[in-house]
Amino acid sequence: MEREIKITKKVPRKGDDGYKIVSVRMKEELLEKLEGLSGKTNRSRNELINLLLESAIEIVKIED
Repeated sequence: MEREIKITKKVPRKGDDGYKIVSVRMKEELLEKLEGLSGKTNRSRNELINLLLESAIEIVKIED
């Protein structure tokens, strides 16, 4: 009779999902706008920040 070796899949630990935690300071007015947008779109602030940054990075023009 042949024996089996069973190996379970590794459960990713927090932080192993390709994301890094960052801290950012922002003006209260900007945070209020972000929270308003969060409420209107039913998305988290984190998700919105990522979406907005991804879009903005594509249109940045660096001037000399």
